Amino acid sequence: MSEIPGLDGLLGVEHLEVTADRVVVQFTIGTEHLQPFGIPHGGVYCAVHESTASTGGQVWLGTQGVVVGTNNSTDFIRQAAVGDTITVTATPIHRGRSQQLWHLDSINQDDKLIAQGQVRLANLDREIPPEMLAQFTGQDNG
Repeated sequence: MSEIPGLDGLLGVEHLEVTADRVVVQFTIGTEHLQPFGIPHGGVYCAVHESTASTGGQVWLGTQGVVVGTNNSTDFIRQAAVGDTITVTATPIHRGRSQQLWHLDSINQDDKLIAQGQVRLANLDREIPPEMLAQFTGQDNG
């Protein structure tokens, strides 16, 4: 587990870089990430992709609203193994008034592409408490 709240914390995700234009996170494949047949569960990549894109999208949107995932498409390129360190990088493809589209690459410690995806986010007109945003940016934007 990591210090990050929610599912990312349970998956052991650590934030390495968080900006409005790029988010980089990392986790190490453990037995808790495996499906019943002993290989990493694809849902782990989908979950980390969505939360990583959402983090970048929320940092970009700031206190103007709240982002929520509306579509998550992840392709699994090659299999990782227990002990592999996976680095996920999210970059924006499009950011508009009502929605955003982010690209994600998951690579292993040998810089081999493990999974790749896109996450579409909706920008909702809702208030976000500045302290929630600050937990990802390290600064109070209120």
